[in-house]
Amino acid sequence: MPYDRFVQVGRVAYVAYGPEKGKICCITNIIDQTRVLVDGPSSHLRRQALNIKSLHLTKYVLKLLPGARSKTVKTLWDKNDINKKWQESRWFKKLQAKHLRSKTTDFERFQVLHAKQAYNRILAHEYNRLKKKNKVQLAAKTKKSKPRKFVAKSQRIANKFKIFAASPAAGKKK
Repeated sequence: MPYDRFVQVGRVAYVAYGPEKGKICCITNIIDQTRVLVDGPSSHLRRQALNIKSLHLTKYVLKLLPGARSKTVKTLWDKNDINKKWQESRWFKKLQAKHLRSKTTDFERFQVLHAKQAYNRILAHEYNRLKKKNKVQLAAKTKKSKPRKFVAKSQRIANKFKIFAASPAAGKKK
């Protein structure tokens, strides 16, 4: 699969580290190979030059001309509902979950551990109960009405090809 997230004017990016970490912005101009001019009107990120290495590119792109003003970026940002799309993305949700996990105390992590264990115990118990019930039902369905009588393999072959066919009278012993 070819790479499709290019550093381009109008690309929405997530600031991964630095003083503006955690904010999303739009690339408004490319300064050189390592720096871009960004503007984040809705995320309170002032217009500034950032290193490309500190940005993670998203799949969202705004149709901007190079060097667009902040007002133009804001109108296109709101028109395309970038904030709403970003908050519905899996990426944002994972970041939120990571943030919540980092704020938990040791006791809260302990409580979560025990809640997961209780849930899995209930799940396993119910699974095994249903499995056993299904096994009993399956056994009842496949149960033969009369048991098969044991016949030696040599006798089965002989009967199949009618070799040494014994008369009914010879088979009975008194």
